[in-house]
Amino acid sequence: MTKILVIAEHLDGKLNPSTARAVSAAAAVKPEAIDVLVLADNADAIAAEAAKIEGVTRVLTANRTENAHALAAVLAPQVAKAAAGYSHVFAPSTTFGKDLGPRVAALLGVPQVSDVMTVEGSHTFKRPVYAGNAIVTVEADPALPVVATIRTASWPAAAIGANSAPVEALGLDVALPSHTRFVELKQGKSDRPDLQSASKVVSGGRGVGSKENFEIIYKFADRIGAAVGASRAAVDAGYVPNEMQVGQTGKIIAPELYMAIGISGAIQHLTGIKDAGTIVAINKDAEAPIFEVADIGLVGDLFKIIPELESAL
Repeated sequence: MTKILVIAEHLDGKLNPSTARAVSAAAAVKPEAIDVLVLADNADAIAAEAAKIEGVTRVLTANRTENAHALAAVLAPQVAKAAAGYSHVFAPSTTFGKDLGPRVAALLGVPQVSDVMTVEGSHTFKRPVYAGNAIVTVEADPALPVVATIRTASWPAAAIGANSAPVEALGLDVALPSHTRFVELKQGKSDRPDLQSASKVVSGGRGVGSKENFEIIYKFADRIGAAVGASRAAVDAGYVPNEMQVGQTGKIIAPELYMAIGISGAIQHLTGIKDAGTIVAINKDAEAPIFEVADIGLVGDLFKIIPELESAL
């Protein structure tokens, strides 16, 4: 019997869109049931959101004060306990899932399947290797539970609002470790769309020239209602904070529109945008690798082209 447990990612009482993408991957397995597990100190509002995701059979909640903050060391024993009777445990391949998944796999004594891009069968998956330059087919042992992280950029979000799954509270009798504790969370606050779920993203690279010059990227992104990203070169140069980095060692995204401004297009950056719908590149170097993947390319000075685009808008 194929039953999948999807671990919900949430923050500040709201469900992350990555959860609905993980549900899409779960549906591709064609299981008999897809249950979503919400671990929080007050899971009611989050569970209500999860219950509306199309394809979800049940929403299970684990309310504990220790779950107020997403600490993988604290959540993993609860997930491993809740996973009894399930053939698969899925989590989004975000910072949250990459931290939690390996711990759950270790507790269950199974290897993890990482960054699932496509489902070929109940225990057969495709995932990227070598910075996305190759795709491998992985077969998991059907005799063991499958613990997998889902590459969210490769999956559409399951529809929300078309379902009304029942919500059930779980009583998980499990001892939690005390060697890890929450101190504080430091995160950037922005009124712009979330980088990982935005439909439009404008990214700047080393070609922007400085932290001060990056204002032209922010201004243009705000004009078209886009999230703002950056290449690793821009992050390393101190133009922007590292949570804005797009690429192999940053965020893997799949917006409908991606604008790469002053970005040369190193393979590590291209790995992060390979699933984007339309890629627009602006660079003064006509030989920049970014033009090899761009649907639309503009060769020229970004400080002249961006104001021209704003005037056209």
